[in-house]
Amino acid sequence: MAADTEQRLRYCFFTEGGAEHAASVTHPLPVAFSDLLPHFLVEPDDVYIVKNKPVTLTCRSTPATQIYFKCNGEWVHQDQHLIERDVDPATGLPVMQVKIDISRQQVEKIFGLEDYWCQCVAWSTTGTQKSQKAFVRIAYLRKNFEEEPLGKEVALDQEVLLRCHPPEGVPPAEVEWQRNEELIDPKTDPNFFITADHNLIIKQARLADTGNYTCVAKNIVARRKSSSATVIVYELSDFGCSSSSCPSGNPDSLCSFPLSFALGTRAVNGGWSTWATWSACSAVCGRGWQKRSRSCTNPTPLNGGTSCEGQTVQKSACTATCPVDGGWSEWSKWTPCGVDCSMWRSRECTQPTPGTGGKECQGLDVQSLNCTSEQCPQTASGAEDVALYVGIVAVALCLTLLLIILVLVYRRKKEGLDADVADSSILTTGFQPMGIKPTKPENSHLLTIQPDLTTTTTSYQGTLRSRNEVGGKFSMSNGPLLEPLPNGSHTLHNGKLPSDPNAFMDRLSSQTYFKTLPRDNVNTSYGTFNFLGGRLTLPNTGISLLIPPEAIPRGKIYEIYLTIQKKEDMRLPLAGCQTLLSPVVSCGPPGVMLTRPVILSMDHCFDACLENWAIRLKKQSYEGSWEDVLQLGEELVSEPYYCQLEAETCQVFTEQLGRFALVGESLSMAAAKRLKLLLFAPAYCSTLEYNIRVYCMDDTQDLLKEVMQMERQLGGRLIDEPHVLLFKDSYHNLRLSIHDMPQAHWRSKLLAGYQEIPFYHIWSGSQRTLHCTFTLERQNLSTCDLTCTLCVWQVEGEGQSFSLDFNISKDIRPLDFLLMDNCTPALAGPSAFQIPYLIRQKICSSLDAPCPNGADWRLLAQRLKLDRHMSFLASKSSPTSLILDLWEAQHFHSGNLNQLAAVMAEIGKQEAMIFLVSDGEC
Repeated sequence: MAADTEQRLRYCFFTEGGAEHAASVTHPLPVAFSDLLPHFLVEPDDVYIVKNKPVTLTCRSTPATQIYFKCNGEWVHQDQHLIERDVDPATGLPVMQVKIDISRQQVEKIFGLEDYWCQCVAWSTTGTQKSQKAFVRIAYLRKNFEEEPLGKEVALDQEVLLRCHPPEGVPPAEVEWQRNEELIDPKTDPNFFITADHNLIIKQARLADTGNYTCVAKNIVARRKSSSATVIVYELSDFGCSSSSCPSGNPDSLCSFPLSFALGTRAVNGGWSTWATWSACSAVCGRGWQKRSRSCTNPTPLNGGTSCEGQTVQKSACTATCPVDGGWSEWSKWTPCGVDCSMWRSRECTQPTPGTGGKECQGLDVQSLNCTSEQCPQTASGAEDVALYVGIVAVALCLTLLLIILVLVYRRKKEGLDADVADSSILTTGFQPMGIKPTKPENSHLLTIQPDLTTTTTSYQGTLRSRNEVGGKFSMSNGPLLEPLPNGSHTLHNGKLPSDPNAFMDRLSSQTYFKTLPRDNVNTSYGTFNFLGGRLTLPNTGISLLIPPEAIPRGKIYEIYLTIQKKEDMRLPLAGCQTLLSPVVSCGPPGVMLTRPVILSMDHCFDACLENWAIRLKKQSYEGSWEDVLQLGEELVSEPYYCQLEAETCQVFTEQLGRFALVGESLSMAAAKRLKLLLFAPAYCSTLEYNIRVYCMDDTQDLLKEVMQMERQLGGRLIDEPHVLLFKDSYHNLRLSIHDMPQAHWRSKLLAGYQEIPFYHIWSGSQRTLHCTFTLERQNLSTCDLTCTLCVWQVEGEGQSFSLDFNISKDIRPLDFLLMDNCTPALAGPSAFQIPYLIRQKICSSLDAPCPNGADWRLLAQRLKLDRHMSFLASKSSPTSLILDLWEAQHFHSGNLNQLAAVMAEIGKQEAMIFLVSDGEC
């Protein structure tokens, strides 16, 4: 086998364009070592390409007859190898060394992959060995510092912090500090300390420390210097105030702030703020631009001081990773012929594996083939074959007879199915709105029964299967549906559905399309539904799926699920100023046939002003790619999707189940996302340290639920009411700081005066539970009362402040008060709706037909403030039913039938309900 591989490889490398190059003659191996595998004396190491200078990779192995390099999965041609052969004098084994050169153009050509890598493969007469992978990267160092040090004037013995964030580079830049162009060495002067993130700390400022400080970044490509920061160290006596003259116990006296006093009488020159984080790359794929900004506010020029010199905005080239489409590997070998006279082979989508939103492989991953009679194992012969065939024929005849009987029973039972359902008590309940009595006695029974709105079930416990439980009665052939229930029956009960989440998740994960669904019973609801419809709800998430009556064809039964996907697992392709504005929600199975739209309700976190946004509904296709299926405000009535937008939620009409998400692109800097701010602290604290965690996350209920569950596991407690902050697309970071602590009892352990969350981390929406932690320290364990002010604001934007005053030893605020939604996850049949089925049908029949006096569905839509959707409603066969569906989706928890009845009364005559008006009166 090894010889065949070697022969094929030699043919591939030495033959080009029909001409065969001469191959080097390999040294014969000593007999004693003919069964040794090669091992590497030298393996290729990671290297960096500096400017345009090629790099060399070396591989050395013994005993080896041939060595070839493979780069990014492709063999390097023989002509590009520099080969040296030798013999180890100690062992007599042949030693082979191979070198190749890699140029910058070769690395840049493989654009879109993570890294350019090479490895060598060595052959001996026994087999092959692969070396480690060596990554080849293009080295660079950008010109602009992410953050430069700022000048300061400090009192003697005060601690000084100078910040420095070096430019982006490969390999990462090393940082050193200079004072007056001389290198600072913390080893020789322990008063200086350089932190792990490259900041310089002067522990106790001395008069000799006055000078110009420069941050220097360097790597193998270049050396960059920041602008100099002037540090001036002064004594308090310099301003006419000695330590003996300071009032005792008065920290706010003039002596405590001599510099502020002095600055009040002289000009203050402007200083630059820190650079904001870089914006997203302008290109979706390939090279583009990104920018960042700063302002002259640190400090602001005063009393005729000079303004800042330099640029307020910087631009930099950037590279966006391109999608990588998947490719099939080679087919595996055929399996041996089995007892069923068939053999199989398979392949995988790994050449390459799809990445960065690339397409999945198209086609089959498994193939089967019938074997020939000679290869097929013989399990019966002679008379045994005859007996086998006779038995098969007899079984086939019995099955055919049984099938005919089942079909006849099915047709007979189907004729009485609808009548049985219509006679059940689910259709006889009604409502009595506004105390109005009906004028038509034949319909009086519809308005005299007041429903019990405190319960979720009624008396109906019917089943849509025949009493004989005939197997296979309802077809499940519409799309990739789930397997039938284990006992072969699909009994629907009006009310709460029995739940067996483990069994359901096992069936769900067995389907090919659903292998990416999370096995999370907490955030997954499911149920079995028929033409009467129902509702799926994920408690405490704001997510629900309404399946209206008649949405599922009569005679069909679907097992439907609703679940939340983790955003970090989805990797939505976001470009430019795009951001994720909603949870990623899956409902399915996809491909089921629906005769009318279902309604998917979910939260969003943008300011609901479409003038500042371009909002798109995205849906994931079978191949895994995300497609725009709807742009809010530009809906087409011919499309199978539509959206009703509200202040904090949206209802999506869809005729196709699948995986959905709302993605927004800001059209101006006025576009804003809603952030939910939550403050947590330990429920109990037995140490001097005390942590306050501040969460800054998208304002959707599913994230609130996730943080609550996480804090419950951490033993945290909520120390203030949740707040909402509008976060604008201004490229400015979110800044958090803590103030007004009683210094006699508490102190902050943070070196800086504030913390920041980068703008893009928040704007992308892909990081679910962003938070900052403030570590405080109390002077002794007896201190339990904490009062302070915590501020959260966007730089040059809006902010929120939290005035905290609580006892850290008392847990007075439970976590569950925000999670009060105890609704049933799945409801099937009429119990899922507030409007009884028969009354709903009567309303639709009365309002769908145009009425000369305008008392039809258009007036109902106007009263319910649905004027924008007139074209969409008019395109449907029953506009009234869609209006009622939307009302059910919006008011499941807070709906008031009396209010709806009042609207109905306003549409028609005051003395009667509009749905009791006959066609003749209309």
